[in-house]
Amino acid sequence: MKKSTFITTIFFAFVMLLTTNVDAQKFKGLDKSPMDAASYPVSYKESNKLIKVVYSRPQLKGRELSKLAPNGKVWRTGANEAAELTLYKDMKLGGTPVKAGTYTFYVIPGDEEWTAIISTDLNVWGSYFYNEANDVARLSVPVGSGESLEAFSIAFDKVDSSVNMHLGWGTARLTVPFTK
Repeated sequence: MKKSTFITTIFFAFVMLLTTNVDAQKFKGLDKSPMDAASYPVSYKESNKLIKVVYSRPQLKGRELSKLAPNGKVWRTGANEAAELTLYKDMKLGGTPVKAGTYTFYVIPGDEEWTAIISTDLNVWGSYFYNEANDVARLSVPVGSGESLEAFSIAFDKVDSSVNMHLGWGTARLTVPFTK
């Protein structure tokens, strides 16, 4: 075999390899309820976090909140997988101590109050497999109202000795206090 034919064959094989690899990867489109995270301290430069929640952000898209998160039923606190709550230090939800660790965070919506639930369930999709026996802590919190929010959102702030988790969607607003 001539040297030029050998080099051409190697070059052709290399080009085919690259072409095949590029076409082999198929990526799906963007998620309709993108995943997000909120933490305290809020600053991304702060590495010493106390609390973090990873959740998906559904949109109302003309639908009613009461249809998406019905009163009296356990809700995954977002879309897709149930919200995942990580406490980096032992904290309390209401008067109930919760050890540092990773949990699932559910809520039960209501007209005047919502129930916040920390559960040992992990890696669950939705709230279909919710098991009350795995609850670590529960706290009823009053629900208020505010300007309509299209996307479900969670944010944290600190007030006195509490780190407050704020949840908002549609006009519903609630604050879940965590204390050290």
